[in-house]
Amino acid sequence: MTIRTATMEDLDQIAAVERICFPPEEAAEQDTFRERLRHYGNHFLLMLDEDRLIAFVDGFVTDEPDLTDEMYEKAQMHDEQGKWQMIFGVNTLPEFRGRGFASSLLREMTERARAEGRQGLVLTCKEAKIPFYARLGFRDEGLTEKSIHGGAAWHQMRLRFDQPAK
Repeated sequence: MTIRTATMEDLDQIAAVERICFPPEEAAEQDTFRERLRHYGNHFLLMLDEDRLIAFVDGFVTDEPDLTDEMYEKAQMHDEQGKWQMIFGVNTLPEFRGRGFASSLLREMTERARAEGRQGLVLTCKEAKIPFYARLGFRDEGLTEKSIHGGAAWHQMRLRFDQPAK
């Protein structure tokens, strides 16, 4: 398995994995990924099994402390000097789940954010995923009103570098 940052050549595979991992009302479109790659491809980590994309994590950097729905669609909001690494998607193909690939990608994203001097990482997830992210050091901040993406109820979770994990 190889971890690397994404390029525009990965666009088709990224969009295909997203369509498999998320229901249509939550999945980002290929054009959205094109803009994300254009604005912050260096914050888009892929895990490959040879040349096959099996998992990815992406999100931009901002000074805004909370993740909002607007961020999913406006890649130009990325600020390379921002304090917070947002996580918009954690995707693993179903046949590769349960093997630690998403955890590896999130740990790599965390280490990169730390090395870049960020304050931490922020993501939203459904209630069932809270224990998974908590194991990686994220703390649940409760249901957020700033994201109703896809009509779902989302918990905002934050990993701060200035606080020890529980």
